[in-house]
Amino acid sequence: MELTLHYCYITVDDGDKALPFYRDVLGLEVRNDVKYEGARWLTMGPPSQPDINIVIETVNADPNASQEDREALTELLAKGMLRAVVLATPDCDTTFEKIRASGAEVLQEPTDQPYGVRDCAFRDPAGNMLRFAQLQK
Repeated sequence: MELTLHYCYITVDDGDKALPFYRDVLGLEVRNDVKYEGARWLTMGPPSQPDINIVIETVNADPNASQEDREALTELLAKGMLRAVVLATPDCDTTFEKIRASGAEVLQEPTDQPYGVRDCAFRDPAGNMLRFAQLQK
């Protein structure tokens, strides 16, 4: 069996705030923007990886979620307790400086980790932690 990644999801509270961060700061291209009954799904991805899609979805995107579940998800998001993604970069320090210059909240400055990467971390506008990793040679 051969598996490849096609979609991953990041939950946000506001698609309008998330869009400029992921598009303008991180440089992801918008592949689809769907709004339906107050929910929103922004499908984005790295221009160099057309088969990899990150779907930025609002907390109300799952029509099967109860109001109680949506409230719990919103509370976890506000606390920064939802995991997002780790993105690879050829130069962690340059990536860090560009994202920091955007005003994004810094969680970790570039650090050499004992497990073989140099990485840094930020919060997106919804509070999700995003990590940026450079493989060490």
